[in-house]
Amino acid sequence: MREMRRKDKEIGTDEAIKLLTSCEYGVLSTVDNEEQPYGVPLNYAYKDNCIYFHCALTGHKINNIKDNPKVSFCVVGETKILPSEFATNYVSAIAFGVASEVQGTERYNALVWLLEKFSPEFVEEGKRHIEKKDKATKVIKIKIQHISGKKEPAK
Repeated sequence: MREMRRKDKEIGTDEAIKLLTSCEYGVLSTVDNEEQPYGVPLNYAYKDNCIYFHCALTGHKINNIKDNPKVSFCVVGETKILPSEFATNYVSAIAFGVASEVQGTERYNALVWLLEKFSPEFVEEGKRHIEKKDKATKVIKIKIQHISGKKEPAK
């Protein structure tokens, strides 16, 4: 893994994971079989050093993951534009890992974790929705191999 160029802006793994846990969406980056990068924003849930998201049964990101399961996932938080300084304050994290489809109990749990994160007042209704739409959804897990983070201004 490449080292961060600006060590003075680097945040620790715990802070990067905290950001990953708290953000609402991130950008999944994949590469297709012609080496064309593809980034797509999506919502997700973080649990046990893994990122989970749901998606349609087919599509560009699914094809890319089948061809090359190595992915990155980026989140950005605490942004503040500083117009007079021509700068932006922010904190970001990038997770690198391997993506794969999950099945069974892990798949169901991941969908419930998404419900708990994004619809906490409607978990029971959401569980019924999961049962109704079960066959129309894939759940993908990114097993994190490395995570790094950066903060501007530095700590």
